[in-house]
Amino acid sequence: MGETAAMPGEFDFIRRHLQAVRQQDADVLLGIGDDAAIVRPRAGFDLCYSSDMLLAGRHFFADVAPEDLAHKMLAVNISDMAAMGAVPRWVLLSAALPHLEENWLQRFSGSLFGMLKQYGISLIGGDTTRGDWVFNVTIIGEVPQGQGLRRSGAQVDDDIWVSGRVGLAAAALNHIWQRVRLPENLLADCEAARLRPQPRVALGQALLPLAHAAQDISDGLAQDLGHILAASKVGALLEADRIPTLPGLRDCLPEALYDDFILAGGDDYELLFTAAPERRPHILAAAEHSRTPVARIGRITDTGYLKTVRADGSELKLAKQGYDHFA
Repeated sequence: MGETAAMPGEFDFIRRHLQAVRQQDADVLLGIGDDAAIVRPRAGFDLCYSSDMLLAGRHFFADVAPEDLAHKMLAVNISDMAAMGAVPRWVLLSAALPHLEENWLQRFSGSLFGMLKQYGISLIGGDTTRGDWVFNVTIIGEVPQGQGLRRSGAQVDDDIWVSGRVGLAAAALNHIWQRVRLPENLLADCEAARLRPQPRVALGQALLPLAHAAQDISDGLAQDLGHILAASKVGALLEADRIPTLPGLRDCLPEALYDDFILAGGDDYELLFTAAPERRPHILAAAEHSRTPVARIGRITDTGYLKTVRADGSELKLAKQGYDHFA
């Protein structure tokens, strides 16, 4: 991740790159620099906790730009808060780094704190050690008491919705692996989606009074929808041709690969949610207000399983449902 230049020590790194940035948060009573942080939750809110680990060679390439790494590392965690309808408040960052190179650290920290400021989040602690490239973020958010969105609330006859566009990150990754060849104009958009996903925080909060169930798409739309179905003990009819993606992507990919990227590619970090049909106007209004495109892609059934169909009604069978870290 860059050639070794000046080599700051661990505590110098913490002091200069993590502790020096002034963060305004009256609810953080004690931040970085002590044995533990102290925060004061607001009355009337539940706390949501989530943690994600990113490893070089599995979740990111070793030569990734530090700005892109910092963005994605935070985005995947913020997306978890969005799926709960929560406001992200605090993060803890732990990192294993083989060396501390000044220029790389400056670029990484600049992107990190820029994104934290954008979403109103405070970095309150973590850990550093020498080792292979591994990053772990723990994020804490707030949601009005008893209102957090869950996977277990989907109801029969609910609409199934998805935000944004899916399949782009998978297409970019497969282009890098030389399994497909994307035109230059499509590749730019796909790479942006892979490196800089946009967590749907505003939409997630707007869905609190509207959605019955929600989660973000990290491992593939079909697989993540399956988590909602299992938790809610329902089935679904998914209309593959209604799933939003990048115009032109279908034209440059074999059908089987296109289906795989859209339904099982993962790394999308869009919101997948269900809601009663009578909520459609309110959901479209929430999408417009949060400047987030949404599409209705199916409905919840009482079958107990997921059935995916094309526009002509024919059933689509997938070789895999999504990503498996141990496959």
